[in-house]
Parts: sequence; C-alpha cells; structure tokens
Amino acid sequence: MARRTKQEAQETRARLLDAAEQLFHERGVSRTSLQDIAQAAGVTRGAVYWHFEDKVQLFNAMMERATMPLEEDFEASVSPGPDRPLDDLRLRLMNVMHCAAFNARTRRAFEIANTRVEFVGEMATVRERKVAAHREWTGHNREAFERAKALGQLPAEVDSQQAAIGLMALVGGLLHHWMLDPEAFDLIEVGQARLEHYLSSLTVAVPNRFAPLTAAERGALGRQPVCSANRAEDDRGDDGDDGDDH
Repeated sequence: MARRTKQEAQETRARLLDAAEQLFHERGVSRTSLQDIAQAAGVTRGAVYWHFEDKVQLFNAMMERATMPLEEDFEASVSPGPDRPLDDLRLRLMNVMHCAAFNARTRRAFEIANTRVEFVGEMATVRERKVAAHREWTGHNREAFERAKALGQLPAEVDSQQAAIGLMALVGGLLHHWMLDPEAFDLIEVGQARLEHYLSSLTVAVPNRFAPLTAAERGALGRQPVCSANRAEDDRGDDGDDGDDH
C-alpha cells in the first residue's frame, strides 16, 4: 500500500509539472495561478502545496525536469577529452542547440524562461537562479579557454573571460532569435557554422583593424536627440528625488 501511495504521489507531482509547463507556455507565468495549475492537473489546490511551497518552487522544479539548454550537463563519455578543450566546448554547445531544436520539453522550458516570465515579485528569485546558471556556464567556458591556452591551442593574448562572455552572447543570442522566429534560419546549420567560426577566430592572432575612438567620437556617443532627451528626464528625476529627501 505504501508503495502505491508513493507512486500516486509521484504521478500527481508529474501531472502538476505537466500542467504548469503547459499553462506557463500558453499564458505566461504571471498570468497562471496555482489554482489554474491544480484545476488543469485535476487535483485540489492543497495537493499543489503538498508537493510545492509556492509558484517559484514549482517553476524551478519544472525547469529542472525539462533540463534548461544552457544548464545542460553533457555526458562525459562522449567528450573529446581534456586535451581538446575547444572541441569539447564545440560539442557541448552544439548539444545545447540540438536539445533546443529537437526536444519539445526543453524547447518549451527555454521559451518560458526567456519570453514568458517576469523577474519581479515572487519570481525575482528565479532571476537569481538564471544569473547563477549563466555565470557558471561562462565560468566553464573560461576554464576551457584557459586550458586551450595552456596547451598552446590558443594565443596567450586571448582574454579568456571576454572570449567566454562573447561565446555566451553568441549562443544565447542565436537561441533567443530562433525561439522568436524559428522560420528565420536553421538553428543547427547556422548555429554550428557561427560557433565554429567564433572558436576558430580565437586561434589566430588578428590585429585590431580599428583605430581608437577619438575624443569627438566618444563625446558623440549617446548624444542623439532621443538619447539626450531621455538623459535629461533621468537627470530631472534624480534632482527631484534629491529635493524630496531634503
């Protein structure tokens, strides 16, 4: 009997996660209540609280089950090995794109996390989780670049941190753009080509073709009429706040 009860609890939890995933994707996280999820799962609101403390915990459990692409931990058994860090990085990031393109649950979870959640109120802690995951992934990329430099596979002058940030921006940007408009390009074909081009470009020391910005150019940045108007409004707002404090 105990085994059956445990199985039933697991089935109820799975139904709640399924319902949350469906409703979050259809309506957005902020417009979906725990009562909505309970009703869609065919259980009581009390059953929701039996498994999850609040919407944040339910959201995180749903994301963990789906395995977010940028948090995906690739199986070490297919890794090219520690002496080929760039090849390993390439394979891991290609796996991210394949998961997004061909795994429906992973794709829905990615879309929810990037286009259907507002990081305010009770969901503010979700932003902290996402930031931590991105920093962890950036750290893995930086370590891979450092290993490549130590092995002589990258020029010593490559800034590993900047290279890691650029790589995150490239892959994250491709995924985000493709999620918004899947018909715009083939994620796998374009993603692999851009990824390989980026990693290959780091292996060759290329001089900067741009001259330093002049003082006039720097002074002109952000000074277009619309930018200046917004800046003036911000300045007035700051002055007003200071006045209220006094």
